[in-house]
Amino acid sequence: GLECLQTQVDAGGRPCGAELLLRWLHPVRGSVSPAQFIPLAESTGLILELGHWVLAQGCRMLVTLAQAGHDLPLSINISPRQLREADFVEQVRRVLAETGAPADRLVFEVTEGHLVENVETMLARMRELSALGIRFSIDDFGTGYSSLAYLNRMPLYELKIDRSFVQGLPDDLHARGIVETVLSIARNFSLHVVAEGVETQAQADYLRHSGCPSLQGYLYARPVPLPDWLAQQG
Repeated sequence: GLECLQTQVDAGGRPCGAELLLRWLHPVRGSVSPAQFIPLAESTGLILELGHWVLAQGCRMLVTLAQAGHDLPLSINISPRQLREADFVEQVRRVLAETGAPADRLVFEVTEGHLVENVETMLARMRELSALGIRFSIDDFGTGYSSLAYLNRMPLYELKIDRSFVQGLPDDLHARGIVETVLSIARNFSLHVVAEGVETQAQADYLRHSGCPSLQGYLYARPVPLPDWLAQQG
């Protein structure tokens, strides 16, 4: 396994956060993307071990970043199976205590489609974690069918615009409609927004012009291991 950081930038192109992404280096296949191994981990239950490992790595990274003078929020992906674990909040408390990581710099990304199962349990768990200072982001927003009523009840900080919509910018009317809608929802709910998968200047210009506060994608940075990321920041 290889943990990498991908920078998120603000409207001025300055780093304002990062996401922890996994790359699996296979001896034969080379780099295997999470899109291939995460579903497998989900179906076998391995996701709980993997998720715990990612949480611990993320917390250690936050400490290293702070020591290097980078006081940035770090997003990590949390599986719905983790959120449903009875002792998940306790696990998070323990890792925070062991590493000394600042909880208010941790952003948990959860996938929209999975939030509608066991809503009450999920909400209660999210509120407990939120009380520790952890912030929540809905990943791939606009691809699922979450109800706006849930948004109102969740302790949310951020929505992420899925790369499939960003790809269509600026010409695809459908993509533009969804992006505008997500930005409008975010403004109404006072939520931060990150557009991911930004690869061209035209996409970036359109998003900035539409008032999207944060951008993430190859146009700005590829995911790189922490030592390389620190070296790039100078």
